[in-house]
Amino acid sequence: MLSIPLGNIPGYHAGRLGHAAVAVRIGEATISWGELDARSTRRAHSLLARGVSQGDMVTLALDNSVAFFEWTFAVWKLGAVPHMVSWRIPDGELGAMLELARPVAVIATDYERLAHLGALPPQWGLTEGSDDPLPEAVSPYWKAMSSGGSTGRPKIIVDHRPGVHVIGSTYLQVSEGEVVLNPGPLYHNAPFSMAHNALFKGNPLITMARFDAEETLRLIDRWGVASVNFVPTMMLRIWRLNDEVKARYDVSSLRNVWHMAAPMPAWLKKSWIGWLGAEKINEAYAGTEAVGATTINGVEWLAHEGSVGRPRNCELRVRDEAGADVPVGTVGEIWLKPTVVNKGYHYLGATQPTGQRGFESLGDYGWLDADGYLYLADRRTDLIISGGSNIFPAEVESAIMEHPAVDVAVVIGLPNDDLGASVHAIVRLRSNCKTTLNSADLLEFLRGRLVTYKLPRSIEFTDDPMRDDAGKVRRSQLREQRIDSSNEERNAAARSAAKEKS
Repeated sequence: MLSIPLGNIPGYHAGRLGHAAVAVRIGEATISWGELDARSTRRAHSLLARGVSQGDMVTLALDNSVAFFEWTFAVWKLGAVPHMVSWRIPDGELGAMLELARPVAVIATDYERLAHLGALPPQWGLTEGSDDPLPEAVSPYWKAMSSGGSTGRPKIIVDHRPGVHVIGSTYLQVSEGEVVLNPGPLYHNAPFSMAHNALFKGNPLITMARFDAEETLRLIDRWGVASVNFVPTMMLRIWRLNDEVKARYDVSSLRNVWHMAAPMPAWLKKSWIGWLGAEKINEAYAGTEAVGATTINGVEWLAHEGSVGRPRNCELRVRDEAGADVPVGTVGEIWLKPTVVNKGYHYLGATQPTGQRGFESLGDYGWLDADGYLYLADRRTDLIISGGSNIFPAEVESAIMEHPAVDVAVVIGLPNDDLGASVHAIVRLRSNCKTTLNSADLLEFLRGRLVTYKLPRSIEFTDDPMRDDAGKVRRSQLREQRIDSSNEERNAAARSAAKEKS
């Protein structure tokens, strides 16, 4: 089959679909295939003049914008590697990322704040560059994604697949020509991959500057969106719109609704299946490392409630700490091994995991049923062991978020002298909810949903967002902040007591 270097994609589709055909739409801004080709060429020349060459990294700290796509294709035109970080990334964390990536250039939305790290503005390169055609080049690695990791230490996951697209290849069942909507932040792996693979196929892409529940429905209605990828937090916020609001929009064009990247509460999935139909709801479990994946559609899910599916292009094992396969229904560590040609990956800033006969683990726990369907428990690093019992935060969070007043819930384990660790829930209430909720009321609500030892021993209400736009949360960071705060309170109390004695 025909393979095209990723940098040639805009020109290829401009010739196939017409230079004026819209490639990307975001808010009121649009860019055609011809414009995307021309503008990414100019930006590529500007990078070339700064010394960027094949295989070099270029760090992109950009918000969702037309410029994001101009820059990714500019990087690919030189055979370089785009390295994505959050555009809101703190200075210190970006500095640590740059030490790992050693990029030749950094392009940032918030370039003034990051200027001391060498950041250039997103508009840079359009006047500095040239329109001259560039020699064909292929990136050795098509992307490098950043991760805070479960420990909060930064790392970069470099995907070893080269920067080429095979004409006729498929991605998440997206059909040629259909409209694709991306509501997530492009610096995260799933939104980045979904959006760019749509463009590789020549699909018209709508990207949201930031997620908004009602605006999502409006865009689906206005543009006849067929495929979209959500995280469960987005689906929760859409579902909690008033019924009258949801009824204003025609979403019948949807045929392919994916969700991934975070645990999906069973009650919420059932609600979406009842709304759109089981055949339209799809789920994937995978990692940025791309060592394997499981998928499941809504029809299968109804027969295997709570599952994330069966292996796709990989073997899957659930094993105990000794490396032995565990029986059906027993929780263990999930191991994956590709059954297709896999180019692999490598980490910058972390040690490559040690595999077992070609299997690798992403650090997740789960179990298999008798039909080979996988169910997730939680990440190994997030597991709370309280009084000798294993408690998985995702299960407790799912129960808390069933309460109609709750917007977001994150559960962590805090040190406890008696139990080893105690369950602590951090809860943010919906801003437009008129219902008041206190700890006692929430615990009463949870008693009918959780066994006693899984109930939170402490509940904290906050206005902080906790999860980012892609539904990700850094539990280790939240835990450390609360431990530090508790230690400071104890130290202050001790100082006060000592002062009174003296």
